[in-house]
Amino acid sequence: MPAKMKLADIDRCFALLSQRQPDPQTELHFTDPYTLLVAVVLSAQATDVGVNSATKGLFAAASTPAAMVELGVERISHHIRTIGLFNTKAKNVHKLSQLLLAEHNGVVPTDRAALEALPGVGRKTANVVLNEAFGQPTIAVDTHIFRLGNRTRMAPGNTPDAVEAELLRRVPDKWKKGAHHWLILHGRYVCKARKPECGACVIRDLCLFREKTA
Repeated sequence: MPAKMKLADIDRCFALLSQRQPDPQTELHFTDPYTLLVAVVLSAQATDVGVNSATKGLFAAASTPAAMVELGVERISHHIRTIGLFNTKAKNVHKLSQLLLAEHNGVVPTDRAALEALPGVGRKTANVVLNEAFGQPTIAVDTHIFRLGNRTRMAPGNTPDAVEAELLRRVPDKWKKGAHHWLILHGRYVCKARKPECGACVIRDLCLFREKTA
């Protein structure tokens, strides 16, 4: 079995990534925890660019749970019709808005269990909201981070949950707040799925990927 990246090298990786991008942030457009929650729910099987295009009109029409409930499923669906699974997502956004009003006084909860009880909100979505909106040291594992965890051997695992557990165990605490963003952006723009741009990679010398590109 290939070796895992050394803990000291993981620390160095994040030091290098942080130098390149001191204040990493999500590329989804939002103004508060509620609009972030909606944007992340909509982002499943969709690009951030596509979601931002759809939410521009949606959030202009409704940017609070009460306004979203008033907008209704059909008009929500119309605003987000350009992204995948828009009918199901419209129903989820409408229902989660109703539940926020009924059970949380219209406020996005700050604990995982309450978030995951909302329609369309799984572990990854909850992790993004907890990290980005509330500053909690969670790491949401999407396809990019799953790939990086295994490719670099920083946190190998057969499932997203396994990679998440390894990252939480192996990444130094001082880097956990930004780890999700550094990894996802690195995977999106440098360590790409089909052909990683190893020549432009600041952690190239620490990465254990055997088939590095020139």
